[in-house]
Amino acid sequence: MIFVYITNPTKEEAKKIAKHLIGKKLIACANILQSESLYNWEGKLADEEEFILLGKTTHKNYDRIVAEVEKIHPYTVPCIIKVPMSPNPKYENWLNSELK
Repeated sequence: MIFVYITNPTKEEAKKIAKHLIGKKLIACANILQSESLYNWEGKLADEEEFILLGKTTHKNYDRIVAEVEKIHPYTVPCIIKVPMSPNPKYENWLNSELK
């Protein structure tokens, strides 16, 4: 099981991507968290509000998630990171049932 960590410029964009991925059964569920992000972009320091989408899924879905997100994400270079997780057995069973 993995988390897929995806940053977004707005809460609405994060929800749109989450709904798209849930609809395609690529993630079982998502959490959306508000954050402040600092990073260099095109030679300038960016200091912006972003919304983190944490999707819960399986390793086998990761490449398809990347392809789907890259098609619809507004960023030129979207942040899509795979993070391993070890859920409790009942939650893992639920996740797997949602991804079928």
